[in-house]
Amino acid sequence: MGKSKKLSAKESEELLKLLKARFQKNVNRHAGFDWTKVQTKLAAHPDKLWSLNEMERTGGEPDVVGEDKGTGEFIFYDCSPETPKDRRSLCYDDEALAARKENKPEGSAMEMAESMGIEILTEEEYRALQKFGTFDAKTSSWIKTPQTIRKLGGALFCDYRYATVFVYHNGASSYYAARGFRGSLKV
Repeated sequence: MGKSKKLSAKESEELLKLLKARFQKNVNRHAGFDWTKVQTKLAAHPDKLWSLNEMERTGGEPDVVGEDKGTGEFIFYDCSPETPKDRRSLCYDDEALAARKENKPEGSAMEMAESMGIEILTEEEYRALQKFGTFDAKTSSWIKTPQTIRKLGGALFCDYRYATVFVYHNGASSYYAARGFRGSLKV
């Protein structure tokens, strides 16, 4: 039987309290935004609240970082200082995982993101995140990789060193203890 994608009333209440405290503590990420409006949207989308809980449970520390002007949706990113701790040691996608003959990791970043109901950050989103602080100064995060690169067996990841965002490439089947992924969610 699959895992329920709905939080209990108590779990929802606890998560909303935690998200509100983070929202209030990090105003620089969402200056001018009103928590009441965010909470109203979350209440109307329990599936998205479940996804935020998965982001939190795996160490992502999700927070509001913007609003989609076209849809009016609030945008959440993982804002943990380092790539989320329970989303590391993963290869890029299931194709890469299947290609590994030995020493396979437990899973892939793309599959895990999909199971959580979130999207892996793009390069543009990763760079935007860095405007709110320093993220991945000791770790790195897979980012969405263009199909042209992925078809050739590669995948992209980013980190932040020397006050600069670096974008690198690696074989999609590689995995490292200090590499995970950051996600985004629109509500």
